Amino acid sequence: MTPTIEIQNLAEAECLGLMRSQPVGRLVFTENALPAIRPVNYVLDGRDIIVKASPETWISRLAGSVVAFEVDQIDPRSHTGWSVVVLGKAEFVTDIDQLVRLSDPNHRPWAPGRHDRCMRLRAAEITGRRLALAA
Repeated sequence: MTPTIEIQNLAEAECLGLMRSQPVGRLVFTENALPAIRPVNYVLDGRDIIVKASPETWISRLAGSVVAFEVDQIDPRSHTGWSVVVLGKAEFVTDIDQLVRLSDPNHRPWAPGRHDRCMRLRAAEITGRRLALAA
């Protein structure tokens, strides 16, 4: 008998907890009037997403832009998993006290090079769904 899968909407607190379990998400934005997606390391600061990057990269063009961020975990065997999407506005952290607080050596970007710029995605909306085996 094939198991039945159901879709469950997730509460914000559960979405944030799931996001804390993953080191990589996808930042979605517009580049040259086309959709663009980049995988990035991130950390949560309350409800906000913090991404560290080099000042010379594509991320420097996002200040003031509305962006999306997606994190998921999928089990291809059971066809179950979850996805969380965050929508909000990108801004750069310039306050020295915040920069010091956000510089956690345990959460370094995986990509090589300098990462001395912090982008904050101010979460305006957080939604999530889970594909789960029906009881």
